[in-house]
Amino acid sequence: MKIRVMIAVCAAKFVGYVCKKMGRQGVTWAGKVAIKICPDILEQLSSQVRKAIFATCGTNGKTTTNNMLCAALEAEGQKVICNHTGSNMLNGVVAAFVLASKWNGKIDADYACIEADEASTRHIFPRIKPDYMLLTNLFRDQLDRYGEIDITMNILEEMMRKVPKMQIIVNGDDALSAYLAMDSGNPYVTYGISKPVIKSAANEIREGRFCKRCGEKLEYRFYHYSQLGDYYCPKCGFARPKPDFDAEDVKVGDQLSFCVEGKHIVANYKGFYNVYNILAAYAGVRTAGFAGEHFGDMLRRFNPENGRMEQFRIKGTGVTLNLAKNPAGFNQNISAVMQDQAPKDIIIAINDNAQDGTDISWLWDVDFDLLGNDSVKSITVSGIRCQDMRLRLKYVDIPSVLEGDVEKAIRDRVEDGVGNLYVLVNYTALFSTRNILKRLEGEK
Repeated sequence: MKIRVMIAVCAAKFVGYVCKKMGRQGVTWAGKVAIKICPDILEQLSSQVRKAIFATCGTNGKTTTNNMLCAALEAEGQKVICNHTGSNMLNGVVAAFVLASKWNGKIDADYACIEADEASTRHIFPRIKPDYMLLTNLFRDQLDRYGEIDITMNILEEMMRKVPKMQIIVNGDDALSAYLAMDSGNPYVTYGISKPVIKSAANEIREGRFCKRCGEKLEYRFYHYSQLGDYYCPKCGFARPKPDFDAEDVKVGDQLSFCVEGKHIVANYKGFYNVYNILAAYAGVRTAGFAGEHFGDMLRRFNPENGRMEQFRIKGTGVTLNLAKNPAGFNQNISAVMQDQAPKDIIIAINDNAQDGTDISWLWDVDFDLLGNDSVKSITVSGIRCQDMRLRLKYVDIPSVLEGDVEKAIRDRVEDGVGNLYVLVNYTALFSTRNILKRLEGEK
């Protein structure tokens, strides 16, 4: 079996190298090859992690939170395996371990930080048996792939029960996530924000409006956004748990700041949702037993990359790339963009490939009317479903430029724009758009 592991590792590394030379991501192919040669390679490699395995799940924020947790553990002097690219299905997780191993199949890691697609946890969790599960939130996402949100919840509940010793680190402000943790029987800790920070839009999509325990409609003292907030059931007593890690004195603007456990946390990011990502990573490193004394230093060095508020500079134009793949995430993207009061151009690229979900009706649940502001000088729609995106904007009386070629759309705005460009893309548009931006950034 050891020989088979070695062959699988060598073959996967070779495939990864070739794909990289061809300008392709190559991660999932490396994992696919490895698991074809050695079906139990994930069990073989993950069992070598010396201390603990974290699995990060949830609809939004997985990649940023998982990468930030990895960086926080590394700042504590730990060696960590991580699927940094966000390839979060079985092949991507296998690739993370294979590409981090030596040629002989040996792993040198204290921790593993693994982002896991919710539907794929059925294939991943039985193999790696995580010690910790970090659950960010549960929103509606890709209806044609996941179905209703109850299906996702059922999958996660099943996996929690199959790994009963796994400790859950959960966003207590999300009634759906909190219910899962509280009902699972697994040990859990919570993080959250106990006081209102920003005014939530009255027309936001709010999932899980009914108590999962008794079916009564939940009452809210306040909302942060979507269904996140201070909730309680007037019938059975189910309520938001008091957070173990509570963000206080939260400030949102050109940078984010808050206090937790007496520590003052500052990050040069935009978007209120990033407070949750940072707080989740902090809760993770603290739950692992570290004091978190290097957490602030890590944040100052941390670069989200992978299209999560990633910054580029192209011929004098500042470009921000961000992933927006469902209503809750897109609304928070728009809020982050509109925090920038300077003149700006916006490109929105929407695809409908299998990984995106072929049903794009979710676009009608996004509050695009918030883009009808004088600071927005132009909106260009691009991608496979650019016509649908243009129609959606038309229904809120916002004009747009149609350009199906993403690279041409970017070049046009760099040449003729205001020097401040936001590019919002859904899943399969992300990698190709990021490659375009990196290439254009390198041009003289």
